[in-house]
Amino acid sequence: MAIEDIVIPQMGESVAEGSIGTWLKQVGDAVAQDEPIVEVETDKVAMEVPSPVAGVLVEQLVAEGDTVEIGALIARVDTEGKAASAPAPAPAAAPAPAPQAAAPAAAAAPAAAMAPSVSGPAPVSAPAPQELMPMSPAVRRMVEDYHLDATSITGTGKDGRLTKGDVMKAIESGSARTLSAPAAAAAAPTGPREERVKMTRMRKRIAERLKDAQNTAAMLTTYNEVDMTQVMEARARYKDMFAKKHGIKLGFMSFFSKACCLALKEVPSVNASIEGEEIVYHNYANIGVAVSAPNGLVVPVLKDAQDMSFADTELGIAGYGRKARDGKLTIDDMQGGTFTISNGGIFGSLMSSPIINPPQSAILGMHKIQERPMAEGGQVVIRPMMYLALSYDHRLIDGREAVTFLVRVKEALEDPTRLLLDM
Repeated sequence: MAIEDIVIPQMGESVAEGSIGTWLKQVGDAVAQDEPIVEVETDKVAMEVPSPVAGVLVEQLVAEGDTVEIGALIARVDTEGKAASAPAPAPAAAPAPAPQAAAPAAAAAPAAAMAPSVSGPAPVSAPAPQELMPMSPAVRRMVEDYHLDATSITGTGKDGRLTKGDVMKAIESGSARTLSAPAAAAAAPTGPREERVKMTRMRKRIAERLKDAQNTAAMLTTYNEVDMTQVMEARARYKDMFAKKHGIKLGFMSFFSKACCLALKEVPSVNASIEGEEIVYHNYANIGVAVSAPNGLVVPVLKDAQDMSFADTELGIAGYGRKARDGKLTIDDMQGGTFTISNGGIFGSLMSSPIINPPQSAILGMHKIQERPMAEGGQVVIRPMMYLALSYDHRLIDGREAVTFLVRVKEALEDPTRLLLDM
């Protein structure tokens, strides 16, 4: 027997501990090298801890929900062990004795009346395909929560195993089939009227930071609206060429990131932060982009976004999206932001007031594009309009500066040529 210890890996300089989420492997399970065995949640990210060696998991030293320090021993793997064999099938039941000749006369008529019209052996119920899909407990919970047909989702994990990323991608693209009401009810039986679930470490940290932002900042929100006609026409005109050249779709976020970088240059206080009694002005734009992950909203950062091309921006956002779905975001991915863009429009939000992400001093909220009647030159025309919201810390940013910033973003989006001319 050769035992290998599994410890909690380093997750960033500011992370000292984490909580055990879900054990993806149980004692006796075979483990491949680099295969995830447990989920660990920290204040900022949720990640899977892989096994550095192949073998059999022989010991779990901590339970789900336990708090562990970085470097703590959590499990052991036997590199020479073999997985526990499946239990032997139960012996077949002995055949029932043949009925006596005198007995069936009375029962024959009812039996004949109830017999199906098609002859042949009675069908044997097989296990539902959903139950045969290879899934970890965490992934199965996601499938059940969204009432999805797991057989309609392509697994990209080892041996065709479904991953969180596979499920999230299917949800976002709408490619996964949902179970019908009876099937969903069968897959998720009715439980108690109430259920108490312990908050995850990440959710608690999100709650603390958002409440702290409300308690600390003198937060206000200013609104405007933008005509998205020019941006939508540019996307329609160049999307195929863009995708062919760069291998990524041309989205709205690259336009907004560029427009914000231009506006931040003109109104630097929106890109600043307060540290004690000092104001720190950043001569660069690290744009945080809110991304939906299985465990909640996370905000990875596009570093030096002012120097990024449209393709760089789209590739960066897509990469963060994949890492968020797969639970592979790192602390470094989410540190150093100076300004944030949140797109509630992808969920259908028409108007909202986003909350500042400390220590930043402002956040831009994008919303749903909706056709509305607008007055132009004395005529009523239909235009694709989007409401914009800028929440800001009034301790640092005056109303004039906030409004100016939002107007500059609006002007750049309504005339995207400004983005190319740096105007």
